[in-house]
Amino acid sequence: MKIEYQETSSDLLKRIDIHKQYGARDIDAWMLEVLRPQPGARILDVGCGAGKQCFVFWDALKGKAEITGGDVSEELLGTARTANARTGNQVKFTELNFNRRFPFDDASFDLLSCCFAIYYAESAAFTIGEMRRVLGPGGRLFTTGPMPANKQLFYEIIREATGRPIPPMPGSSRYGSEILDEIRRRFSRVDVHLFENPLAFASVEPFLAYTRASLSEDRKLWTSLFQGKDEFEQVMSAIAKAAAARLERDGKLVMTKVVGGFVAHV
Repeated sequence: MKIEYQETSSDLLKRIDIHKQYGARDIDAWMLEVLRPQPGARILDVGCGAGKQCFVFWDALKGKAEITGGDVSEELLGTARTANARTGNQVKFTELNFNRRFPFDDASFDLLSCCFAIYYAESAAFTIGEMRRVLGPGGRLFTTGPMPANKQLFYEIIREATGRPIPPMPGSSRYGSEILDEIRRRFSRVDVHLFENPLAFASVEPFLAYTRASLSEDRKLWTSLFQGKDEFEQVMSAIAKAAAARLERDGKLVMTKVVGGFVAHV
């Protein structure tokens, strides 16, 4: 299954910033609590984007780990390499397309993370098989992704604004079902953790900023709502009106992120 998806640095970083500014919980602290990575670990972050997860590991382990980030986007890798100056360029960033054989030998890593990306794989069986291949004895795979209850307010307002159904989202439609089933098939044990983080907006502006970045970042998934810039702006205008009406009714906009964290053991 080929999934059309496009991600840019500006859209991705905008969403990350809004999560930090308006969320009640820190997903990075949760991840580290769940995983408790150890010094000396060989860590690979697949779909590393602008390097966020790699730097979280680096800071937590005070640089005492071999950390590699891989992504298919040269733009995002460029952003990660620029940010890597603060580590003395100790994190390795490389091109990695998780729909192709990974450029690593068998059993090369102790921990493999893939945060908010795995559900874009063309073949879950192939990609998860490659993840399993490059993990050594006692290794762990950690993935995150949206569960079906994720950010319901976001989808409700878009439905109200457009009068159209929400197109299938690869995350909520695949992650807690097909992806989880395949991980369970490949690994000896899988622990499922849930992370719920309400983002509370007292005005419509941050919600609209999040929505604009999200629809723009995932624009290839939303072609049933808009095709080009003019239609995109029309949709955003309608969303702004619907969000304002919801805010006036409820006093605030609360969009709850519901994330599944799967820890699979070799």
